[in-house]
Amino acid sequence: MNITLQRISSLLTFLLLLSTSINLYAQQNNGWQNLFNGKDLKGWKKVAGNADYKIEDGAIVGITVPNTPNTFLITEKQYGDFVLELEVKIPDTTSNSGIQFRSQYDATANNGKGRVYGYQYELDPSSRKWTGGIYDEGRRDWLYPLMLNPAAQNAFKLNEYNKVRVECIGNNLRTFVNGIEAGYVVDSLDKQGIVALQVHSIGNPQMAGKKIYWKNIRIQTKNIQSTPFNYNMYVANTIPNFLSPFEKKAGWQLLFNGFTNNGWVGAYKNSFPAKGWSIENEELRVLSSGGAESVNGGDIVTEKKYSAFDLSFEFKLTSGANSGVKYFVTLSENNNGSAIGLEFQLLDDTLHPDAKMGRDGNRTLASLYDLIKAQKQTRFIRQPGKWNTGRIVVYIVVYPNNHVEHYLNGIKVLEYDRGSKTFRELVAQSKYKIWPNFGEAKEGHILLQDHGNEVSFRSIKIKELK
Repeated sequence: MNITLQRISSLLTFLLLLSTSINLYAQQNNGWQNLFNGKDLKGWKKVAGNADYKIEDGAIVGITVPNTPNTFLITEKQYGDFVLELEVKIPDTTSNSGIQFRSQYDATANNGKGRVYGYQYELDPSSRKWTGGIYDEGRRDWLYPLMLNPAAQNAFKLNEYNKVRVECIGNNLRTFVNGIEAGYVVDSLDKQGIVALQVHSIGNPQMAGKKIYWKNIRIQTKNIQSTPFNYNMYVANTIPNFLSPFEKKAGWQLLFNGFTNNGWVGAYKNSFPAKGWSIENEELRVLSSGGAESVNGGDIVTEKKYSAFDLSFEFKLTSGANSGVKYFVTLSENNNGSAIGLEFQLLDDTLHPDAKMGRDGNRTLASLYDLIKAQKQTRFIRQPGKWNTGRIVVYIVVYPNNHVEHYLNGIKVLEYDRGSKTFRELVAQSKYKIWPNFGEAKEGHILLQDHGNEVSFRSIKIKELK
């Protein structure tokens, strides 16, 4: 009897010590869980394609095969708020891959072959260098092309293991490459989902056998600590007329809150136009008047003037529409029609005749109107009826050579220096040559143009650069 009691006592002591050790281990690892045990694919399953996944030296190896769509190795569990870390190696520049997070899997799609869609951490070893960008696989395309953060484009190292980190906390989606923040999206579409490792489809059979390596895959769902924010980073925010706490701390301000015309007046007027503009469904909309320039409500301008700034805005064209966002508008010309300023052209390039006017396409969408053509790919243009994101950055440089960039849906489409010799030569060949020192004011208003076509605006935000 005493021996039995001793054994029970010893067993209880052992269990207590074991429990204490497990708790200490969990505390030391701060809630991290391994998603891959280094030996087999327990907890994962292959879907949507026929690429190979094998285990080599403690790593998952994805291997390309011909004649198959994108293939995914997905977790059996879904995750909501978390930090995901792993290491990735891609041996050559011809491969392309991705890591899905908070993504969805529809087993019934594609005639039962299945479909994975949702947020993707891009793995891109090509000369484009977009590793760490955020892509919306099978749905909305690019959310954060790495043109928005060139400082991160050289972080990825070819044929070496790279440290990947993904933070999903509420609506904030952030990506890191070897400790350098790469992408930041604020989005509310998916609150939870799977993690997946992608082997991209290949068009050329000679690309078969290419390998991607993943190892040390772990996830933290408790005690999550977000990485300190880089206040110089641009945030791609898809929630209309909303600023995240990080954006506010970084100095961003909304120029349109979705409900009022506060901060805007008519060009050459003391108040907001009584007609020609409306605010509905949290959109600021210029109404149609048959395509005539500034004959209905007229242009509207910010009450405040700006010098160096980062301006972002969403716009939605109607079929055949023409409008523009102008900057460095001084209202000193007192001209008829639209007020004068540097213009980010808003145009339906397919249907509006202005696309074929000017010189060499310098009146097309996102161009510096009548001066510099926007260099853009069709895949990055969202057609009338869909929202596009424009962005204008005027950097702090010794006046008058301010460096300026135009972006369309995250892609830089042109850049120039205000006041430079090249800029003045372009002005001399344009419709603006009649105005002395055109586009070289030290500060000016932001303007939304009434060109007589219906165009909607929202999520207009600005950060003054100092």
